Amino acid sequence: MAVALRSAITASGWADQLPGDPRTEDEYAALLTALYECGRRDLPLGRLLEGHVDAVQIMQRYGSATQVDRLKTVLARGALLGVWNAGLPGEPLLLDGHRLTGGKSYASGAGILTHALVTADAPGGAQLLLLDLARVAPVIDRDWWRVTGMQRSETHQVRWHDAAITDDDRIGAPGAYAREPYFSGGALRFVAVHAGGIAGIVDRTREHLVSTGRADDPFQSARLAELFGLAEMAAAIVRRTARLWFEDGAAEEARLARVAAARLGVTDAAERAMVIAQAAVGLAGQFLAHPLSAALADLTVYLRQPAPDAQRLRVGRAVQMGFLAPSL
Repeated sequence: MAVALRSAITASGWADQLPGDPRTEDEYAALLTALYECGRRDLPLGRLLEGHVDAVQIMQRYGSATQVDRLKTVLARGALLGVWNAGLPGEPLLLDGHRLTGGKSYASGAGILTHALVTADAPGGAQLLLLDLARVAPVIDRDWWRVTGMQRSETHQVRWHDAAITDDDRIGAPGAYAREPYFSGGALRFVAVHAGGIAGIVDRTREHLVSTGRADDPFQSARLAELFGLAEMAAAIVRRTARLWFEDGAAEEARLARVAAARLGVTDAAERAMVIAQAAVGLAGQFLAHPLSAALADLTVYLRQPAPDAQRLRVGRAVQMGFLAPSL
């Protein structure tokens, strides 16, 4: 997977030109399109590519000039980055002076990444650290990640005990990681990968129906038409949300609520698309060797991002307050 991730970074143009916070609609569209296309081909790889982009953006946003220069050097050597923020129940990651103890859960790319951005509880608040995983190696619990999909994302639990860090490992001021609008707004990156996953389901369903001689059946044609519409709707939601991010005078809460609404809309489209694809392909799509089987399992797991109900409430409040209203 490390080779595939480096290839995806290179193919997206991010080996030489680091992905930063988009400054224009076109820059945002280009970044999201690259993530969409990766998710269309391979959702676990798309998850890791999105995490790499997130980490590189954060480093450029909050790191010092010296730290950013150092980042460019390690990236030129093939470094792979990710963000590990989810807490490990009962074992919070604690930073005491220059010593790190505790763990993180849902650490995607554990064993693949060369560097990880983590948040550690410190006296001043949550402190971002960029850890060179060769120097500050965690213990990886690979027995925990037993799920029906996204196995190849290598999402594990990691732990450190009295690990030594340096001042140079600290990125930004305490609390920087959760600063808005970047924290909530950045969700549009993984929503783009989800939308790509829907397109991938369309691709695999079509390929199956064509190869088995069933594509001309009128019921199957109707299913393909609906699948196309759902995939187009998901892509359009991502594109429009990215465009409106740069809308002049838009309140921050409106922008963040639009991202939350995009996540909900793409999830709804994905869940409907998976039902139709299963009906179209039938039992063949449940065999582990069938390309659709992994795509369905991966997307089902990937859609279960944390706190979906909180996103729905955020959108509802924004509509109530007049921040969001339907428009063409």
